[in-house]
Amino acid sequence: MSAPTEDFEAEPITLADEPAANETADTGQTGSVSETTGTDPTGLTADAATAGPTDEGADGSPTVLVVGGGLAGITTALILSERGWRVTLAEARPRLGGRATSYQRGELTVDNGQHVFLRCCTAYLGLLERLGAGPSSGMSVLQDKLDIPLRAPDGTTARLRRTRLPAPLHLAGSLLGYGLLPLRDRAKLGRAALALRFTDPADPAVDAKGFGGFMRKHGQSDRSLDRLWSVISTATLNIDPDSASLALAAKVFRTGLLEDSGGADLGYAAVPLGAIHDVRARAVLAEQGVDVRDSAKVLSLAADRTVRLRTRDGELTLRPDAVVLAVPHDVAAELLPAEVPRPFAELGHSPILNVHVRYDRPVLDGPFLAGVDSPAQWIFDRTGPSGLPGAGHYVAVTVSAADRFIEQPVAELRSLFENELTRLLPKAAGARVEEFFVTREKQATFRQASGSAALRPGPVTAVPGLYLAGAWTATGWPDTMESAVRSGINAASVAQEQWVTAHGHRTGARA
Repeated sequence: MSAPTEDFEAEPITLADEPAANETADTGQTGSVSETTGTDPTGLTADAATAGPTDEGADGSPTVLVVGGGLAGITTALILSERGWRVTLAEARPRLGGRATSYQRGELTVDNGQHVFLRCCTAYLGLLERLGAGPSSGMSVLQDKLDIPLRAPDGTTARLRRTRLPAPLHLAGSLLGYGLLPLRDRAKLGRAALALRFTDPADPAVDAKGFGGFMRKHGQSDRSLDRLWSVISTATLNIDPDSASLALAAKVFRTGLLEDSGGADLGYAAVPLGAIHDVRARAVLAEQGVDVRDSAKVLSLAADRTVRLRTRDGELTLRPDAVVLAVPHDVAAELLPAEVPRPFAELGHSPILNVHVRYDRPVLDGPFLAGVDSPAQWIFDRTGPSGLPGAGHYVAVTVSAADRFIEQPVAELRSLFENELTRLLPKAAGARVEEFFVTREKQATFRQASGSAALRPGPVTAVPGLYLAGAWTATGWPDTMESAVRSGINAASVAQEQWVTAHGHRTGARA
């Protein structure tokens, strides 16, 4: 009997209050609401005919509406609530976490994408600790020392791992013995690494250049780019090396690999992402008194910060002291009042394809493997976190910069990736595929191409009290979980600072 083959598209986060198409099929949630006018116990409600300048909380504390329940919105809400603001968090989907969450598919709990972090991602690690999900909790894992196994379809292998020597010497032994490259290519790796270490990611002239051309200029062959540098750059920037911003690539390699010996130690969730970014986040937000409204659609946002929301309980009109749009850049461009310039609407998107395969037996040794010379770029063992019963094995394959695969029919993808996994995982050759499905994230990240830095805005807009957050904003980091959390910190800090400047006190901040 042939294994089931299915295709689920992970739609972009939109203004709609319905879950994405694949999530509707898997969870049965409709998110339908009525069109009645409701009342809001948070102190944010404004009647359009009678509202004053703002709707200050009953205790005199400022009020804020955070639109978007991804990592940026969660971070913003936590920080402002801790500083005494009365916070309402509105999320269009029925769950929190944005693009780093999970959904149920039969007996599997499926992450909508495989998200890893590095030790240098201090803001995201701080959020994990705040949610009670740091590495010491058992809900996430952080390597003691960087160790990435790599394999090519011809059976050639290598390991990218560090020693305890100071950076950049910590990688010297690994690169000298990197078996996926001939000796003549390995001998030139240090030259390019040194050039990257002294490349300023904050320089606009650097952002105007492409990563691939820069690396070739510093002695790197196409083989070195494909078999080493792009293993990291494509996974973090979600774009091919020749199109990628040199500034963002330099940020990745400098901060992660070249300045701190432990910077690139790799971390990942040991449980479904939704257990952290939805379940744990809701619990901590509730403890902070944040009013979380999921399945809440923003209908309009005016220049005076009047917001019309449609929630499960009906329609609300709010006029808080501040609004933070913590949503994808295309959604922000659609929501913003006409007075606000939106050059960031030109950032574009890059897709990610996720391939999910359930085998009848174990096929992957270790928690992950990086594929080289293969479309199966990163392979993760998600058997335990998915809740798969029995002796089966569930692997998830991440394909970044997936432009050439994203529209391909699932039958063709199955033929391609089953074959690739057999070539990369010797144990897969004798295993039976019991289930195969794909998820498509057509708008997974903004397009992190050369010249994109000029399009990324800071948190402040032309409308007083209206702020932006999201991994796409000007954080200095690529579009990652780390960037999302940093953007939330930035937005909350500016909102607090401007409130203090205007009102001369620090709200009812907790000690």
